[in-house]
Amino acid sequence: MEAGAYFIRRSRVGIVAVSLGIALVCIVAGAAETGLPISKKEKTIMTMTITSSSFPHLGAIPTRHTCEGHDTSPELFWTEIPEGTKSLVLIMDDPDAPDPAAPKRTWVHWVLYNIPVNTSGLPEAIAARDLPTGTLEGLNDWQRTGYGGPCPPIGSHRYFHKLYALDTVLPDLNQPTKAKLEQTMQGHVIAHSELIGLYQKH
Repeated sequence: MEAGAYFIRRSRVGIVAVSLGIALVCIVAGAAETGLPISKKEKTIMTMTITSSSFPHLGAIPTRHTCEGHDTSPELFWTEIPEGTKSLVLIMDDPDAPDPAAPKRTWVHWVLYNIPVNTSGLPEAIAARDLPTGTLEGLNDWQRTGYGGPCPPIGSHRYFHKLYALDTVLPDLNQPTKAKLEQTMQGHVIAHSELIGLYQKH
């Protein structure tokens, strides 16, 4: 299955306070760290953010979004989408699988692409039929489309919610894997931002 890294204990907080959690903001140069080259068309440094009302950056993911709860996707918001963006990509993955003490692979939980730029986020527990018009789905590592929540076999894992701004609309890749999608994204990434949540089984 998959695994995790750091464990954070937190008390319940109101949704308003949680919504103020700031995601890790990555400037354009940050996309290079993902192995996805920045589009050569993009010459200015831009920033964008991805946040959630469900948990703050580096905070604990609520049980309802995991295999121990309802396994529903979190509410997500994004801002500061760069000028020239033609589509957005969302990838959720866990680099700590199966054991954060000795990670061996990155487990993919959710893959969405061709998200329209006129969207500002996704509601909680979104179903495939309710995705923004034009959005296409890729395969997670359960070999199915849609969201698969945290379900770490051991330890506390990090769950990266990665948002990419692309300078193009991608072709229909017929439910691609994360690897195939990233290959197709090469050279089209304008900006990149990450929101990291943590989870350990109770």
